[in-house]
Formats: sequence, C-alpha cells, structure tokens
Amino acid sequence: MKHEAKENPCQAENRFMQTAIDEARIGITEGHGGPFGAVVVKEGKIIARAHNRVLADHDPTAHGEIGAIRLAGRALNTHDLSGCELYTTGEPCPMCLGACLWANLSTVYYGCTIEDNGKIGFRDDIFDKKMGGRADLADFLKPLDRDACLALFEDYEAMEKTLY
Repeated sequence: MKHEAKENPCQAENRFMQTAIDEARIGITEGHGGPFGAVVVKEGKIIARAHNRVLADHDPTAHGEIGAIRLAGRALNTHDLSGCELYTTGEPCPMCLGACLWANLSTVYYGCTIEDNGKIGFRDDIFDKKMGGRADLADFLKPLDRDACLALFEDYEAMEKTLY
C-alpha cells in the first residue's frame, strides 16, 4: 500500500543524515512502517542503509537501525562494527540502542528525540523509563539535523497510516 508523502521542505546539513531521511521517506511512502531510516558509515563511506519495515515484514524488530546494522555486518563480513557510525532519523528505541552497543558502533547520530518519537505515536519513552534512561550515553548518542528530521515526522504524522 503506497502513501503520499510530501517533498522534504528542510534538507539535512549532514549528507549521511540526508540519506537516512531519504531512506525513511521510501519506507513511509511504501507503507512499510514509521519514519525511521538509518545509515551505517565507515571511514566516510556508506556501508548500509535501511528503513523501518515493521508493517511490511510483520516483525516488531524490523526497525531501521536493526536493518542497517544487519546489512553492514554482512557487507563487512563481521559482527563487530567498531569504527562505524550510525545516522538515524529518530533517537534509537531501547532495543535498537542495545543493538548499537552490541555492534560496537563508535557513535550514533540521531535527528528527532525520544520525546519527538512519542509525539507521533511511538512508545519509546515508556520502554526507556523502564530500562533506566540514557544519562550515561551522552558521549555515544549525539543529536544532529533535528529540524530536517522533524519535517519528515510532520509529513508522516499528516499521512494516512497504520499505527503500531
């Protein structure tokens, strides 16, 4: 099922975040899931990109970050993504955050915050509180290009969609 998405009125300053936004737009236009795209980068080169596919795959774990991490591991032929960075349109949920840590990513750059995710119907903040929050992760989780990602979230919020 295809859905209408507007052109992004706000472009990201960072090219990798722009790729994550573009990937998320593919997913929401195709009705695959929420506005979450992710890109794994190593030494300035995109290794993998993915978007949320929860609805398309009928899989609650098919988040953009998980997909990008899986594809990066295959592309690099390793489970250890040390030296790689992840760019994602929304601050990772606790499941994705755990996967980012297990993958040994050096840094995660996110656009929208956990609070922003909640404003468009996602429950990340509830799970985050149950798991103790993120106070010790300031060196690992870094905000980037929030305005561009908020424009994506606004487009998603205006669309006809299935919430989960």
